Amino acid sequence: MTNHRLSWHLSIPALAALFILAASPAAAQKSIPPEKAPASPLAMTAKKLDDNTYVKVTYHSPRIQDPKTGEKRQIFGKLVPYGEVWRLGANQATELTTTGDIEFAGKKLAAGTYSLFTIPQADKWTLIVSKDVGQWGAYKYDKSKDVLRVDVPTKKSADTYEALTITVDEKAPALNFAWENTQVSVPLSVAKKK
Repeated sequence: MTNHRLSWHLSIPALAALFILAASPAAAQKSIPPEKAPASPLAMTAKKLDDNTYVKVTYHSPRIQDPKTGEKRQIFGKLVPYGEVWRLGANQATELTTTGDIEFAGKKLAAGTYSLFTIPQADKWTLIVSKDVGQWGAYKYDKSKDVLRVDVPTKKSADTYEALTITVDEKAPALNFAWENTQVSVPLSVAKKK
């Protein structure tokens, strides 16, 4: 009986010591807060057009609201000037990847990864597909690296898009851009086999 009590008394301190040792690493860990969300977060849209053709667009999505002041900004014609090459987003130039040959507004585009730029106007955008990938903004845009250019009309939206939004619409099929009250739709399909 005495031995049983002794083992019980010894086991309580032993358990306490084990608990303290087990909890020590957890107590030593510090909490690391998540990084502050960027003003223009990375976004992506992707669709499989057929068994061999997968299209993905990666872009940084700026907002109408100024991240520094919180003020509402006028986007097209002011923040994004008319008649100048724009990276079609924020930060790094927007990239389009396609695993198969596609038709982009009726023009053939071979499988690969490209940068997308545009020259916006009030009534149309000139969309530019460039083989120069991995660049920041449009500061080093080089027209000689254009793969193709297409003009597409703009459309005014009754809705206001706070964030630049790019989607692939399978029904149309089209690559759609929307920001503020401006929408642009570029016909997109798998290239016809010859």
